[in-house]
Amino acid sequence: MKAVSIFFLSCFLILSSSCTEDANNEPENTSEANLIIQLKFNPTQERLGNTGQPVAVATGNAAQSPTISKMSANYIEFAPNGLTALGAGEIIFSGDETTSGGEKAINFQNAEFAGNNETFITLPISEINAGDYEWVRVSLAYQEGNIDFLAENGNEYTGTLASFVGYNNYITSFNLNGNEIAVNENKLQGFWAFETLGFTTQGQAPEGATTVPNPLFDSSPIPQGSCVVTGEFENGFTISGDETEDVIVTLSFSTNNSFEWTEVNIDGKYEPSAGEQVVDMGLRGLIPMVD
Repeated sequence: MKAVSIFFLSCFLILSSSCTEDANNEPENTSEANLIIQLKFNPTQERLGNTGQPVAVATGNAAQSPTISKMSANYIEFAPNGLTALGAGEIIFSGDETTSGGEKAINFQNAEFAGNNETFITLPISEINAGDYEWVRVSLAYQEGNIDFLAENGNEYTGTLASFVGYNNYITSFNLNGNEIAVNENKLQGFWAFETLGFTTQGQAPEGATTVPNPLFDSSPIPQGSCVVTGEFENGFTISGDETEDVIVTLSFSTNNSFEWTEVNIDGKYEPSAGEQVVDMGLRGLIPMVD
């Protein structure tokens, strides 16, 4: 009996030692907190002009709020204050660029996209410098959505507008509602394509016609044609570097009457067959919100 007891005691000690060793060797939880950037398109958000002040639709024009299905940005920066020059803040995202079409341009084929209330990018918070940030800058590249129009036959239809609002865009081709559109060259800000009932058209908006709201117009200007929209955190945004849970920042863009055209027939309906010309496709403001 004594030998048996010693045998079981030895087995117990071995098992206990093994369990202790396994517990000590368990891998540590290596997951880290992420910063998640989401997009939101709000047709009731305040409508701003280039200087970040509320503006109405220009006299002689009409406008509508498109239903945006997806968007792409090429650059996101957190700025500590209103005097921070463009590029001197914390750049958290830069999209792919190329010289395949000549001058440097956004590489549309490698762009990131997201729809309404969808995640655009996710990155570890540890990659961002700790600090207090008051502003966010977003360089928009592309937006796609539906607009309503009045046809020559008097019927109203819905079409899909692809709007390239980036400073310069290298496009090989893109698909618009099943229609493949070949470009294979650089296109400056304002290039667009429109699809309805299986037919497509394309064109180029005038230089400087795209509204780019920047409330820091006086203290921190942006280059013409850059499409860098600026928005202020209501209560600031602090990254401590000690975050243990994910942080979500929602970039809410105003689509409030963001599609604007010159009226020929004063009826508030977009009528391309009557010669009504698009004058603006830019988003109308940015409000960043922290969850």
